[in-house]
Amino acid sequence: MVLQVRAGELAVLLWQRAREPHSGRWSLPGGALGDDEALRPSIQRQLAEKVDIRDLSHLEQLETKGEPDRYPGRRVVATTYLGLVPAHIDPQLPDDTQWHPVKALPPIAFDHATLLAAGASRLRSKLSYTNLGFALAPPTFTISELARYYRAALGHDVAPTNLHRILLRRGQIEPTGEAAVLARLLSQSGEPGAS
Repeated sequence: MVLQVRAGELAVLLWQRAREPHSGRWSLPGGALGDDEALRPSIQRQLAEKVDIRDLSHLEQLETKGEPDRYPGRRVVATTYLGLVPAHIDPQLPDDTQWHPVKALPPIAFDHATLLAAGASRLRSKLSYTNLGFALAPPTFTISELARYYRAALGHDVAPTNLHRILLRRGQIEPTGEAAVLARLLSQSGEPGAS
């Protein structure tokens, strides 16, 4: 599954199935593994071919599902990955593919709602003890911006001052001085919102 913070909400990339089973329902991106292909390159190939996502800021294996009844008519084993796209990337999507807020999903095919819940839960859990929130952000950001990405992923308020203190204590951030310079330049130019 591919997650991104869009319009202040954690969103998942889904595409609408055009054929049975579950025609018209939405599903996670996926496809068959090539005969000579490893899992990670297969994911990268399929995302690049179908939705123009070439670089994920984070990719990790989430779980493998193999229940006999998860796909009608035949046995399908699926290995699910959690991928994150930074907020500044806006990939081209085909007509049958859209970003959907995780908290307001359309009708979902197969067991993908369960997989989605597991992926969102893993992300929320890892945000509490890693710097994974950086994978949701553009390459440079302010603490206030980073707090908004954390807030969207966690689903609750995150105070920038508390986040700053925690990340400094962990040694996961270092000041660049760019925000202060940018604010000073904006105030000298008279740009609105410069204070």
